[in-house]
Amino acid sequence: MAAFAGENMRINADRLWDTLMEMAKVGPGIAGGNNRQTLTDADAEGRVLFQKWCEDAGLTMGVDKMGTMFMTRPGTDPDALPVYVGSHLDTQPTGGKYDGVLGVLSALELARTLNDLNIKTRHPIVVTNWANEEGARFAPAMLASGVFAGIHTLEYAYGRKDPEGLSYGDELKRIGWVGEEEVGARKMHAYYEYHIEQGPILEAENKEIGVVTHCQGLWWLEFTLTGKEAHTGSTPMAMRVNAGLAMARILEMVQTVAMDAQPNAVGGVGQMFFSPNSRNVLPGKVTFSVDIRTADQDKLDSMRAKIETQAAEICAELGVGCSVEAVGHFDPVTFAPELVANVRDAAEELGYSHMDIVSGAGHDACWAAKMAPATMVMCPCVDGLSHNEAEDISKEWATAGADVLLRAVLKTAEIVE
Repeated sequence: MAAFAGENMRINADRLWDTLMEMAKVGPGIAGGNNRQTLTDADAEGRVLFQKWCEDAGLTMGVDKMGTMFMTRPGTDPDALPVYVGSHLDTQPTGGKYDGVLGVLSALELARTLNDLNIKTRHPIVVTNWANEEGARFAPAMLASGVFAGIHTLEYAYGRKDPEGLSYGDELKRIGWVGEEEVGARKMHAYYEYHIEQGPILEAENKEIGVVTHCQGLWWLEFTLTGKEAHTGSTPMAMRVNAGLAMARILEMVQTVAMDAQPNAVGGVGQMFFSPNSRNVLPGKVTFSVDIRTADQDKLDSMRAKIETQAAEICAELGVGCSVEAVGHFDPVTFAPELVANVRDAAEELGYSHMDIVSGAGHDACWAAKMAPATMVMCPCVDGLSHNEAEDISKEWATAGADVLLRAVLKTAEIVE
């Protein structure tokens, strides 16, 4: 492809950065980041702004019944399947300005750059905003892409409830983003996703580009422990049925299981709820989620089995009831070698430092990989910090990854001379 000669094919860095900063004004957090949780009013506002930008760039919108937005730049071949490029605009309750958003808006910038350069592609390019990637409000994560890939049913997804008992289906309808398209009816030629690393490796290794070869598998295990509510001051220690104590011992056990599974395995607890959550009442119920991840399938299965077995033993010893539900799961993913090579080649052509990397976090690309060849591009983030309002990247990092994304996508979408 002659169009790849030289180093002149790059995105508009200022425009990309300005777009990121404009989106960050929607659903601001309290400490410099964002709270644009899925299906909130802030999410709806962000969607409208994104729609306007895309339509201004000549893209046409489709929305499926999960609320995922598909913005299409047409190709020259009516029979060619589209190349999808995207990520998510929803955030954690205390999220940063770049997690997911960088991938969506870089995909938009890709389309804008092609317009600027008057480049046509044989395959259509579809800029994608997947709904509910984070899973912060409605578990599990990557819910819409999971329905798209046939992992979950639409009915299951619509029935998922947030901590206040509101359902996904009702909230999607409330904000006005129930689309007409059947979920998963679209066919893909390939899928690319650009994302911040959410870890410290690229920055520590002084690399500008992460060439993502694999994604860790994970289990989210939601435990419900049932004890006996009782006064913390007047109930003798030996007569307590303490669900909080059982939870504490399980947390320590999860740490041990993860450490015993080293290297390249992680485990921890990020969410818990006590009931009645009063300072002088022993909890009658404790609910918490365990998150375990590794790129090794056997190790992942072993960790889950050990945690569930040992949790049951801990609870039995304390007389506490124990139930567990798997509320999120995907197996380790190996991304398409030909697309991985496109990313690596693009980084080398542009002179960006790069390294192969395994994604420690789950992404919509994990489910898209079940539908078509898929891969990811990553850029560093300061101190590896993410899911935090202090999350930060540089303009130069954002630009480098978007440049690589542009070239890799064009190698798959095929420039028409």
